[in-house]
Amino acid sequence: MVALALTLVVGCSPKGQIDRPDVLTLGCYSVVREAIHEGLIPAFAARWRAKTGREVRFEESYNGSGAQSRAIAAGFDADLAILSLEDDVTPLVKAGLVAETWNRGPHGGLVTRSLVVIGVRPGNPKGIKDWSDLEGAGVGVLYPDPKTSGGARWNINAIYGAGLLGDGSHPADPKAAKDLLTKVQANVINMDSSGRQSLGTFERGTGDAVVTYENELRLRVGRGGDAGLESVKPPRTLLIEGPAALVETSVDRHGNRPLAQDFLDFMREPEGQAILGTYGFRPLSEPLPQGTFTMKELGGWPKIKAEVYGPKGVWTSIFTDRAKVASAKKEGR
Repeated sequence: MVALALTLVVGCSPKGQIDRPDVLTLGCYSVVREAIHEGLIPAFAARWRAKTGREVRFEESYNGSGAQSRAIAAGFDADLAILSLEDDVTPLVKAGLVAETWNRGPHGGLVTRSLVVIGVRPGNPKGIKDWSDLEGAGVGVLYPDPKTSGGARWNINAIYGAGLLGDGSHPADPKAAKDLLTKVQANVINMDSSGRQSLGTFERGTGDAVVTYENELRLRVGRGGDAGLESVKPPRTLLIEGPAALVETSVDRHGNRPLAQDFLDFMREPEGQAILGTYGFRPLSEPLPQGTFTMKELGGWPKIKAEVYGPKGVWTSIFTDRAKVASAKKEGR
């Protein structure tokens, strides 16, 4: 688990004793690291100081979303869970750590939005414009492992959903969705444990295309990273909706519920959303680009989890079918 801690200068009491700051522990998925550590935390600390006269210390942990969710469920004492997808919050609800009502507010429990896009090499030498172009011979594709990364599930769901929905002019086509995902997966040459690691592998020269978050590419271009790193938005792609929730047991134990709630609210308010925008995220209030579909249109997380990742799901069957073919070849059939 990668952890960062930011301690702000703490004032002294009249007797010269150092006051203890308020403390907030964050359990986050890796992609929001810069936005939270560099952007939201300093701005919120100033707001908290002005509001309460007190300093605040943040203890930060960043990991793949699925791994972070499991860590919190196993006892990591985070006050706020800031994760990649709703399906990583659900186990915390079932464990009694997050309230069942966490997503019933006006924002549906969300704090960030982005799109699934394709990162390509300088000048886009493979001519990649759509998901089907990732099927081509000689195209090396990267995305992370869905067992550990929430980003991976967004990526896979985007490809699957584009095949399923098509251009919207015909009924959903599960066969087309499976065919597209199977052919793209056949070209995947590396699956790291998180979206951040996957993009880093691509930047170091592996592969021809990386399926990733739009905000990740925006952040790198904005910071003068690899000058040739380009972003391709497929005609049909998936809206990424990032949730956050209070870990009820932790805030009750730490007695810092007002602090945790204020930071959660801040992320959704105009100032917090503007800060997130400078790190490549799309505001919660922004209209969706043409061709964008949502998890709701795919039937929601429970349906897709069973349909794609369950024991008989499409993703699972890709590897089952591959194992059967390999076994048949080995036996000379």
